[in-house]
Amino acid sequence: MSKKDYYEVLGVNRDASEEEIKKAYRKLAMKHHPDRNPDNPKAEEQFKEAKEAYETLSDGQKRAAYDQYGHAAFEAGGMGGGSPFGAGGAAGFDFGDIFGDIFGGGRGGRSQAHRGADLRYNMEITLEEAARGAEKQIRIPVMDECETCSGSGAKPGTSATTCTTCGGHGQVRMQQGFFSIQQTCPRCHGSGKQISSPCKDCHGTGRVKKQKTLEIKIPAGIDSGMRLRHSGHGEAGSHGAPHGDLYVEIHIKPHSVFQRDGDDLHCEMPISFTTAALGGEIEIPTLDGAARIKIPAETQSGKQFRLRGKGIKGMRTHTNGDLHCHVVVETPANLTERQKELLREFESISQQDSARHNPRAKSWMGKVKDFFGQ
Repeated sequence: MSKKDYYEVLGVNRDASEEEIKKAYRKLAMKHHPDRNPDNPKAEEQFKEAKEAYETLSDGQKRAAYDQYGHAAFEAGGMGGGSPFGAGGAAGFDFGDIFGDIFGGGRGGRSQAHRGADLRYNMEITLEEAARGAEKQIRIPVMDECETCSGSGAKPGTSATTCTTCGGHGQVRMQQGFFSIQQTCPRCHGSGKQISSPCKDCHGTGRVKKQKTLEIKIPAGIDSGMRLRHSGHGEAGSHGAPHGDLYVEIHIKPHSVFQRDGDDLHCEMPISFTTAALGGEIEIPTLDGAARIKIPAETQSGKQFRLRGKGIKGMRTHTNGDLHCHVVVETPANLTERQKELLREFESISQQDSARHNPRAKSWMGKVKDFFGQ
């Protein structure tokens, strides 16, 4: 069976540029790759066909020969004098070409200088610091650039040389049957350089472990779980690559009085039985000092009072949240005999008109009777 025209296979014109050819091949390779089409027996054949066309048209000399002689240029004994594809031919899956180009490697890839690792620091702060903002000083262990060799890894006065194994590319290509696999160079570990006289302080790595002290500014309104990013304060990159970043994750310590809910604050306020029954005025704490609220007579336990604007001003809002005060009626403890006597007298009087003095109890008892069908 005669082969299809390579330009037709890739779906490009005969005057297509190298970039247009590469773009067409990428699209076809991703579409017909066997791993993406396990149920399509024709996908592998189409993938190989596109691969063969690309191998020829992406090479200037091979493309010129093909344009002049067609497929005959590469047939054994033909004008081209043998297959241009080498061992394995177009049937070999050279993932380094197309997928390396897509994901950052690929043919002719240069040495790899890796960006430094990001670091995370968990910081505990008080509720007051979260509300008002603060400045903190922290010390973190970090792999930083070696000052002796300025991060090069080579002994001062010397320099790194091009790796003889990968020729400075940082990667080597391994042929395994039909597969051509691109791997990090085992000699230089992707740097593309080799150091004959390593720095005595960092032993050729270009990095040393240090304790770094940093000033961290905590913005007012920050909440638990939020992270502060400090660019360039992570670990040093390899062979002069940029530093990573430092992420400070905020955790607010439990507070003895307040619980935070977004920009609002909540607190429980115990009041006496007498104040709940007769009413009165009590003093409650806020982040800005004390405030006073009036308790109306006959206040029940669980009643909530809201103080507008006494919460926290969040990082993304222009107004303060509210303070919610939850009243808890406290049962008297450690009573004297006289107090007990007065309470028994009070209870006796109250029972004479229970429905009036204890409406919630009467309502509840009614529901209990209905439940048991009495």
